[in-house]
Amino acid sequence: MVHTTKTLGMAAALLGLMAALAGCNHTTETGPSTGSAMPSVAPAGKSLRIAVIPKGTTHEYWKSIHAGAIKAQQELAAKGTAVEILWKGPAREDDRNAQIDVVQTFLSQKVDGIVLAPLDSQALVSPVADAAKQKVPVVIIDSALNSTDYTSFVATDNKKGGLLAGQQLAKVLGGKGKVIMIRYQQGSASTEQREAGFLDAMKAVPGITLVSADQFAGPTVDTAYKSSQNVLSRFGSQTNGIFMPNESSTRGMLLALKDAGLLGKVKFVGFDSSTDLVTALKANQLQGLVVQNPFKMGYLSLLTAVSAVKGEKFEKSIDTGVTLVTPENMNTPEIQTLLNPPIDQYLK
Repeated sequence: MVHTTKTLGMAAALLGLMAALAGCNHTTETGPSTGSAMPSVAPAGKSLRIAVIPKGTTHEYWKSIHAGAIKAQQELAAKGTAVEILWKGPAREDDRNAQIDVVQTFLSQKVDGIVLAPLDSQALVSPVADAAKQKVPVVIIDSALNSTDYTSFVATDNKKGGLLAGQQLAKVLGGKGKVIMIRYQQGSASTEQREAGFLDAMKAVPGITLVSADQFAGPTVDTAYKSSQNVLSRFGSQTNGIFMPNESSTRGMLLALKDAGLLGKVKFVGFDSSTDLVTALKANQLQGLVVQNPFKMGYLSLLTAVSAVKGEKFEKSIDTGVTLVTPENMNTPEIQTLLNPPIDQYLK
């Protein structure tokens, strides 16, 4: 009898371990799956289903967020909480309706929680309100939402980032010159805050004149490239400095400067990092990149969402940090960690 009891106990323990490990690296990228309604806290042995909805999926920035979420998923699994990440974003970062549809579809599938990077500070208010009515916690990341219905906000201090960019550009220009800023797109709270911070920095330097700040780069590298070409054709010959507020716009301007023969001649500060932007920084074709910590953002947002689902304590607002990277400091260990997040380790 004693032997039988031990055997049954070992079998139960083994089944519990297998259930926990099942959540490790379990990510669904094709959208929500069909299934029956789940309670707000899954029963023992069942995975919590957390939808992670970025603004897009192609930029390295979003891949870093995905990788950070998977790290959190693995740590939770090791502690006995199995989580399935449902990863889906719109094909284009200007497709508000598509992102709204993604949120609503996940709600209809009764996910336990949502992590959302809203494309538009106003357009996503209604779907998040719907989630609140259904008692589905929503953690907002990256970009602010004009709402109080969300559970927590995990993001960069974007205005500070724009201010750092402006101060760096003013420094490398020696406090004088003509400057261009191309905006990202209307409704994107994160980039609007960066642009506001940059403009505040420019106002503080009397010797700098802003010659263009009313054009938009759009959601892709290609749209940013075309917009940059148009602005450079009008103002390039008189421009001394440029600021771009996100990864795709910075990459688009880099290509346009190269085509115009201005690469390295015009002082240039961008936002976010990618392999080609780090290469340009190393070659002094960029004089600065303001870098966020998207890996940390993805990691903390998933932990926060799970804590909210389980009724545990969590922070209402989390600042994930922002750093100015220059050709002078880019090789320090701290900066190298920011520039080279372990994406490949987690996205296999």
